[in-house]
Amino acid sequence: MQKKPLDTDHCSFCGKSNKETGLLITGLHASICENCLRDASVVLDEMYGNTVHDEEPARYQYEESRLKTPREIHEFLDQYVIGQEEAKKFLSVAVYNHYKRIRSNGKNDVDVEKSNILLVGPTGTGKTLLANTIARMLKVPFAIVDATVLTEAGYVGEDVESILTRLLQASDYNVARAEQGIVFIDELDKIARKSDNPSITRDVSGEGVQQALLKLLEGTVVNVPPQGGRKHPEQHLIPVNTKNILFICGGAFEGIEKKIAKRLNTSVVGYGMAEKKAHIDKDNLIRYVAPQDLRSYGLIPEIVGRVPVITFLKRLDRTALLDILTKPKNALVKQYKHLFAMDGIRLSVDKDVMEYVVDTAMEFNLGARGLRSICEAIMVDAMYECPSSGRKTLRITLPYAQKRVDKITKII
Repeated sequence: MQKKPLDTDHCSFCGKSNKETGLLITGLHASICENCLRDASVVLDEMYGNTVHDEEPARYQYEESRLKTPREIHEFLDQYVIGQEEAKKFLSVAVYNHYKRIRSNGKNDVDVEKSNILLVGPTGTGKTLLANTIARMLKVPFAIVDATVLTEAGYVGEDVESILTRLLQASDYNVARAEQGIVFIDELDKIARKSDNPSITRDVSGEGVQQALLKLLEGTVVNVPPQGGRKHPEQHLIPVNTKNILFICGGAFEGIEKKIAKRLNTSVVGYGMAEKKAHIDKDNLIRYVAPQDLRSYGLIPEIVGRVPVITFLKRLDRTALLDILTKPKNALVKQYKHLFAMDGIRLSVDKDVMEYVVDTAMEFNLGARGLRSICEAIMVDAMYECPSSGRKTLRITLPYAQKRVDKITKII
């Protein structure tokens, strides 16, 4: 008698196809879908006790230990981020209130709304680093998403739901854990409305994306394709509730200072106006950023309303850049010393070299990212030669650094 071949396209228990179930596990003589597997797990728990899932809450839910206070969160950020005291304070309070909100969910009649955050500041001032450091401290899933690749549904580019796909991947597809995560939406300014005037063509990567983000930021159940990409009718989708996901948005908002200056210089009848204008810091106008400036820049009012916490990051000065090289736990000089130490080489960098790196970075006007590119230019030859040279020490002097940086500046 000929043996009947195993049907790997249908569940052996309920008969559903793999298109209907999504996940289908195939064994030697049978296949089982995720729904039947879940039912079998419940039966096992009833027979032998709940031994399988006892560790699940401790492993995947946000830690039930004492929540760090805003001051403690600020102190943790100080270890990795130099300066930006105002942004740290706003971020610490917003994160503290957000996770207090999660813990008190359903325990009383007061429904605390979500406090999404917007970080406004020039490139290289630490927006991404702040969000990344917060996620590291809280031990929650964290995803960085670039808003420039997002488009309206049906157009070339990524759907807004792909934001949550990254978060699911960061949480190993554990939905409960992902629903308490943090998403950093970078380059939010790139989806600003191009003009206040209505156009006959669709702004599919601007205002259209802002409209699609509204419910996501506020809190709703979104059907997410597990592997990203476009949705299609036969695809298995994962429902994710965004109610407890904290969204941190960041953007350089290049040129917003002009909008702020225009608002601050609005003439008002009264003798006290000139005195008030005298206290305005004209070299750091970004500190006066307000919701109306974001609206005039091109963000729709609904988006501004769903990001209630707005703070700024000021351009880094020479002292801050010098501290970034040496003081944080992940300081650039410490990173290079660690890399060389792995090859048994002791690295030392002269102080005047660090000052030269900072002065060159300020010339390029790239913020903290400029420091890295200059350091790479200085170190690349040494990192190429030293591992095979057998030497045990390396000292970086000012003439050595200047010679290697000149190669770049002459080309530029």
